[in-house]
Amino acid sequence: MRWIILCVLFFARTVMAIQFQSVAALSPFIMDSLAITLTEIGLLIGLYLGPGIIVAVAGGAVATWFGDKRTVIASLMFMVIGAVMMMSASNLGWAVAGRVVSGIGGVVINVLMTKMVIDWFAGKNVSTALAIYIGSWPVGIALGLLILPALAASAEVQSAWTALTIFTVMALLLFAFVYQTPVGATTADTRINITTLPWTPLAFAALLWGLYNAAFAMIFGFGTLVLGERGMSIPNASSAISFYILAATLTIPIGGWLADRTGRANLLIFVSLVGAMLVFPAVLYLPDSFLIVALVLGGLLAGLAPGPIVAMPGFILRPETRAFGTGVFYSIYYLLMMIAPALAGGIADHVGDVNVAFVLGSVMMLLAILAHLAFRQTASAPPVAA
Repeated sequence: MRWIILCVLFFARTVMAIQFQSVAALSPFIMDSLAITLTEIGLLIGLYLGPGIIVAVAGGAVATWFGDKRTVIASLMFMVIGAVMMMSASNLGWAVAGRVVSGIGGVVINVLMTKMVIDWFAGKNVSTALAIYIGSWPVGIALGLLILPALAASAEVQSAWTALTIFTVMALLLFAFVYQTPVGATTADTRINITTLPWTPLAFAALLWGLYNAAFAMIFGFGTLVLGERGMSIPNASSAISFYILAATLTIPIGGWLADRTGRANLLIFVSLVGAMLVFPAVLYLPDSFLIVALVLGGLLAGLAPGPIVAMPGFILRPETRAFGTGVFYSIYYLLMMIAPALAGGIADHVGDVNVAFVLGSVMMLLAILAHLAFRQTASAPPVAA
């Protein structure tokens, strides 16, 4: 049953990723239909995850009061409503409102479904399950880029929004009728005792996850420009960066499986982070003939860490504090993800060198290694709940 549950959660998060990517994928059509600029397209893209800093904790608290399943159903309904609002939007204000509504739902399901995977797989194959679950994000991004523009080009942009709405309704119905709370999991509880949270190791785990993703964002956010500075054409530079992302995507489930099978999750995370850290200076200084090899190898190593990292909060949180604690975990992650790319871009503009983004990426990975070591020093497993 738990693998069926994982498939349901995977599908829902894939739909979330398609919804997130929809504005970027349909940007030329949206600019025409709403008469907006690229700056406003960027605003719409950012608004989806922007509320996450506050909403992630709030979603965890609401789930603690009303139960995980009811909260996720409500969040999926937010995603459906947001999709309908985007489909019917005739101006920027209505599109902004639809994006915020759907983003609130998406952020909450991202938090709670992570907790649900931990609930179902706690003690057995949890890193593998989380790695598979995390893989839904790049799958959804790819599907959004593949499906939505093709629909809009073959008919009209409304057909793409309609398809997205149908996908979202399917995710809602599938979750509502298939998902079950695992035996022994905590149900709704009106008590949230924040003093019982393991704040220090939880903060280090969240810093690790946020820094890892922020460094990863340096690759796909600035990698094309960095390679362009080396004299590579933009299409070739973009293709080279895609090799890194594809390699990382392929090894995400492998990393989770290895962590579960070997019991050496900490060593796996350390090796992955060191390899990911070294790819930045490699891309900056290696000869052109070694660039693709360095990117592929760096991606393969970087992809080993996500499953074991996201499993870390499950090792320190009691079952009754997982919803709220996972919300705290993701709030810190969203904060870092909002700050880091803007900071890197600002510093690069100030010094007039885009390569600074890769230097910062390497520093972020080093800080992630330190956060991992700090987590290991401060973490201890919670006592078994009665």
